[in-house]
Amino acid sequence: MDGPLKNLLVVDLTRVLVGPYCTMVLSDLGARVIKIEAPEIGDDSRKFGPFVENYSAYFMSLNRGKESIALNLKNSDDKKIFDKILSKADILVENFKPGTLKKWGYGWEEVSKKFPKLIYASASGFGQTGPLKELPAYDMVVQGMGGLMSVTGQPNSEPTRVGTSIGDITAGLFTTIGINAALYDRQKTGKGMYIDVSMLDCQIAILENAIARYLSKNEIPKPMGSRHPSIAPFEAFKTKDSYIIIAAGNDKLFEKLCNILEIPEMFTNEKFSSNSSRAKNMDELKKILENKLSAKSTNEWVSQMEKDKIPSGPIFNIKDAVENPQVEARNMIVKAYHKVIGDFKLAGNPIKMSTYEDPNKRGEIPDLDEHREKIIKEFVD
Repeated sequence: MDGPLKNLLVVDLTRVLVGPYCTMVLSDLGARVIKIEAPEIGDDSRKFGPFVENYSAYFMSLNRGKESIALNLKNSDDKKIFDKILSKADILVENFKPGTLKKWGYGWEEVSKKFPKLIYASASGFGQTGPLKELPAYDMVVQGMGGLMSVTGQPNSEPTRVGTSIGDITAGLFTTIGINAALYDRQKTGKGMYIDVSMLDCQIAILENAIARYLSKNEIPKPMGSRHPSIAPFEAFKTKDSYIIIAAGNDKLFEKLCNILEIPEMFTNEKFSSNSSRAKNMDELKKILENKLSAKSTNEWVSQMEKDKIPSGPIFNIKDAVENPQVEARNMIVKAYHKVIGDFKLAGNPIKMSTYEDPNKRGEIPDLDEHREKIIKEFVD
């Protein structure tokens, strides 16, 4: 891949999701990524379904365009190989439990003395400090502890996990942001730095309205389904055949909505004339809107609202989402090549840059230890 990070070398000591997501983004931005995997076992996610011809689609979706070499960092010979690779690296990314790499002689203090320009990023469940630092964590653990599950789902429902691994993915993205900031800093100082990202921290960072409500009003938010707690109308509404999302986020949009639904009097009604009044009367507002929306299908309403630029849309399943012409036009479903399976479809890179192309094909998907001979020849021999 060509991109702004071209000619940078990333040593990827990560597995499963947080770290591989981060290094996948770095790869999509042009960096070369050498994935260091455990001998015989490899990345844990190689065993995660779904499978295509006995190969993990989960693993393939996160590790396109990377090179793989199997090394045991407890083995002296393998450590020599690793040191050679690390000596040429710009970035090291790892998501082991805090303290693990230090035991093997590769903690930040040891590595930074040898390689002072190296940017060293650690992503873990709870970070490198604090009373929980040594505990393991998975996505759903931090979704729960970070408060996200307490505001997700329908009112009075059981705790509900967000439908994607947002605990892992946000930590992967924040790690990527930190790495890119550190690269800019290195241009000025000539020195690398250590980046410590906690999955739990990242969940707190994205609580936005929920944390604002608690810290400013001492209110503990609860699940509200699809409804926004302070903007109305801003939720899913029933139509004749399904649901429509309507996000009329200001008074002007609400007035347009009232005109489309042929209820202009609603806009002058003191219960609904401002966002604050609408937010206080959400239940009544929803009944009135759904009564009107029940006359037509979701597609008919979306078509009308698009003409007046009212933010709205259907609720797609995954098939609908990935086959949406808009998604296709933005090159968000791309292909990577696997030597057994052939072309494999996966999600593209949402970052579009004017200077660089966004090709429909990504790099090959590596088998475990596939690039050993090439890497040994380049870095060791």
